[in-house]
Amino acid sequence: MQVVVAAPEIAASVNLPSTSETLMRPVCGVPLLIRTLATAERAGADEILFLWPEGLPEWLAAKCIASPLLRQKANIRLIFVKGFDPGIASSWEDIQVHLDSRFVWLPWNWVTQKQYLSRLRVTSVQSVDWRRPACIERHQTGCNESSAPISDCTAEGIAVTSPESAAAAERFLVARSGKVLDGIHTSFNRRLCRPLVRWLSHTRITPNEVTFGGVLVSVLSAIAFAGGSYWSYVAGAAVFFIAGLFDEMDGMLARIKFADSPFGTWLEGFADGLSYLLLFGGITLGLHRQYGSWPLKVGVALLAGTLLSLIVTSLGRKRATTPDRPGEYLGRFYRLLEKDSSNWISRVVRQLQAFEKRGVIIHYVFLFTVLGGLPVLFCLATLGSHLTWILSLYFNHRFFRQPAQSAGTAGANTIREAL
Repeated sequence: MQVVVAAPEIAASVNLPSTSETLMRPVCGVPLLIRTLATAERAGADEILFLWPEGLPEWLAAKCIASPLLRQKANIRLIFVKGFDPGIASSWEDIQVHLDSRFVWLPWNWVTQKQYLSRLRVTSVQSVDWRRPACIERHQTGCNESSAPISDCTAEGIAVTSPESAAAAERFLVARSGKVLDGIHTSFNRRLCRPLVRWLSHTRITPNEVTFGGVLVSVLSAIAFAGGSYWSYVAGAAVFFIAGLFDEMDGMLARIKFADSPFGTWLEGFADGLSYLLLFGGITLGLHRQYGSWPLKVGVALLAGTLLSLIVTSLGRKRATTPDRPGEYLGRFYRLLEKDSSNWISRVVRQLQAFEKRGVIIHYVFLFTVLGGLPVLFCLATLGSHLTWILSLYFNHRFFRQPAQSAGTAGANTIREAL
C-alpha cells in the first residue's frame, strides 16, 4: 500500500520557529508530523511518499524520517515539491511518475488510528475531499471539481489546526486506545484510566515503567490480603483492582505513543503472572490466619496450578507467534476457537475465556471479597488454574503443533490480527 503525505506549503512562508511549532505540535507526546508518518507505517504502508515544500529546511524532514518511532518497515521517499496543492490537478501531474495506480491520501495533520486507514475503500466519486484521508485511484487526481465530503470512505479522526483541536485529538486517541477484543469489563476499566493515560502521555514515563508500577501495587495488595481479616481483604481487593488498572494503562500508553514492542508484550505477560502469584500467595496467608491449615494445602495447589498455567501459556505464545509479534497470540487463538466450533471443548472454552482476563478478574475478586466469599473464590481459582494449564496443553497440541513462520507478508489482515 502506498501512502502520500504532504507537508503544508504555507509552512514555508513563516519563520522557522513557527513552522517547527506547527508541524511538530505534540499530540499525546508525539510530534504531529511524526505521528502521521508512524500511523501510515503501522497501517501497512510499504511505501510513503513524503512531499516536502522546497522552502522548508531539509533537516526537519530528515528529523521526521529518522525518528525512532518509525520501524523503518516502509520505504519513505522524500520528494521536494513547489507550490503543491492537492486540489489542483497540475500539482499531481508533477509527481505522477511516483504514484501507484491506487494510493491512500493522508493529510499531514490528520490524527487517526492504523485500523481506520487499513479499512479505507476506494472512493467512487471524482471529487475528493483533500482535507480528509481517502483511498483513491491515480486518475482521480486530475479532477479540478470542488471537493465534497465523503462520509462512507474516510477514516475517523481529527484534523489538528489549533491547541483546541490538538486536545480533542488526544481525547480521540485515548478513547480508542483499546482493542477489538475488549469486553464490557475492560472497556469500563479503560474509561477510568483515560485521564491518567492522557497525562502520562506528556511525561517521560514509559509503558514498561507503568507495568513495573502495577507489580509494586500488586505487592501492596498481597500484603493487605495477608492480614487475615475482612477489612484487610477488602483493602487488598481494592488495591488489586488498582493494580489491574495499571495493566490497562501500560497497553493504552504504548499504543498512543507508538511504544509497543515485543519485549513490552512479554514483560506485560510476566507482570500479570507475577501479580496472580502475589495475589494468591497473599490470600493463602490471610485465609491461613483466619481458618488454620487447610488454606495452606489449597494454596500450594493454587500456586502450582497458576505457575504451570503461566509456563504452558508462554510456551503456546512462543509457538503460535513470531518473535516480533507476540501480541498476535490471543487474536489468533480466538479465531482458531471460532473455526473449531464443531468441537464442544472449543465452544465451551471460547465462552469462558473472557473470564480469565485480568481486566475481568479484578472485578470478581473485589465482588467476592466484599460479599464475604473469598474462600469460595479461593477454591474456584484453584480449580480454574489447573483447568487452564491442562486446556492450554490441549490447544497447544491441537492448534500450534507447528511453530509460526516468520511473517512474509504484511497487510490489513495482519494488522487486524495484531489488534
